Amino acid sequence: MVYFKYKEVKKHYLTIAIFAVLCMALFSCSSTKENNLAYFKDILPTPSGTLPDNIMPNIRLEVDNELAISISSAQPEATAMYNVPLGNPATRGVISAQGQPRLLTYIIDKQGNIELPVIGTLHVQGLTTSEVTDIIKKRVSENVHDPYVRVELLGFFVNVMGEVKNPHRIYVQSQRYSILDALAEAGDLTEFAKRNSVLVIREQGGKKSYQNMNLADSNIFSSPYFYLQQNDVVYVEPNSIKIDNSKYNQNNAFKLSVISTVVSAASVIASLVIALTVK
Repeated sequence: MVYFKYKEVKKHYLTIAIFAVLCMALFSCSSTKENNLAYFKDILPTPSGTLPDNIMPNIRLEVDNELAISISSAQPEATAMYNVPLGNPATRGVISAQGQPRLLTYIIDKQGNIELPVIGTLHVQGLTTSEVTDIIKKRVSENVHDPYVRVELLGFFVNVMGEVKNPHRIYVQSQRYSILDALAEAGDLTEFAKRNSVLVIREQGGKKSYQNMNLADSNIFSSPYFYLQQNDVVYVEPNSIKIDNSKYNQNNAFKLSVISTVVSAASVIASLVIALTVK
């Protein structure tokens, strides 16, 4: 009777051990299938082709944006007063050595305004640089014939977070800046990134919107979220491999997962066999 029970217990433990090995092996296989690192899988097999069009969005100005503004005309002295830093009348009428107007920079304040020489306060939050240019040109035209106005957005910030190699806040100095530019500047995606789920969060007019971007699909080039705007947040979701292996906190956790799984399972079986044999 005792021997019979011993055999039953031994069989029970061996069944559990084998079942555990099978479960871990299945997990490893499924994880391997998911870990596809390719971008734009829909066009990779084709040698050439065309991509969807994408119209460059008009970036709307926000608080804390920095603008560079210059005002000129055929007679530089006529517009010199518009290019003098506020509170510094000694520079009135001064232009650069190349004969170009002084380029002044302005930070949009918390009320969405900038303070211009002669013109005074302008509310620019929510406008594009083209719209601000038209407003300034109209105001200057009241005193100067055919003025030339240049308004440039000097830069803005976007945040890149999640499964990238260098998550950080990026200062963008170009109005044509795409999600691919941001990911490249953040060091590219890690091997644990979920490439079909890259979230872009955007705030406009006090309202937040978002879109999930699939980097395996070339249709992202036609998305209105392909080109980033100020204060956009790019979040790269971790895949199931990273979630399941987060306790390891190592760059090569997935590469070692299959080996560690087999070794762990073999150790369990060996321990059970030794324990049962000794008894």
